[in-house]
Amino acid sequence: MSGWLRTTAFRIAFYGLSLPIVLASPVAALFGRRAMIAHAHGWARLHRGLTRHLLGIHVRVEGVVPNRAVLYAAKHEAMFETLELQLILGGPAMVLKRELARIPLWGWAAQRYGAIVADRAASASALRSMMRDARALTAEGRSILIYPEGTRVAPGARPPLQSGFAGLYRTLGLPVVPIALDAGRVWPRHGAKRSGTVTIRIGAPIPPGLPRAEIEAQVHAAINVLND
Repeated sequence: MSGWLRTTAFRIAFYGLSLPIVLASPVAALFGRRAMIAHAHGWARLHRGLTRHLLGIHVRVEGVVPNRAVLYAAKHEAMFETLELQLILGGPAMVLKRELARIPLWGWAAQRYGAIVADRAASASALRSMMRDARALTAEGRSILIYPEGTRVAPGARPPLQSGFAGLYRTLGLPVVPIALDAGRVWPRHGAKRSGTVTIRIGAPIPPGLPRAEIEAQVHAAINVLND
């Protein structure tokens, strides 16, 4: 089967099956956050199965997932990792750009799951709200997942880290676990998906309390290691 045929089959199956799952989100939310997390992870498992069987995309995980709350800082190259990392990392709360939080129903469901809304304008009030939500979620024992470069990037691109990462690092006082990945090789932003293996490399924890320049340099290097 050609790449375009596989991609078309995946899109039909994934979006068609996702619609009733998203529409059922309000019902899951009535039973609390645990039920919402279980519901969302069922959606992520659907995505994993379809990418594996229709697209021929497999995952190789390197490194160890910590057994305590941490701040994950991950590379972002494709939609693929936004769902896959939720399963691999055990359901961390995620920093989500405001545009996604405004999607009807889906955005509401994401916030019930544990999304922390980030505003690209980075106003003082928006940053305070982001930090407040993050503290509340870590108080529940949740880890936080942020894509510190701020948006999806093409393989090989190394934009600087956004200011929100340093703010979370300073506010939460948690170790940072950098995550490198190469999903963009098989999941380009435009065009057909390609079969292959995505490597997700979970780095060693970096302790809290480092100066901003030092933590940003260490994280930037670690999440881009698969670009070398």
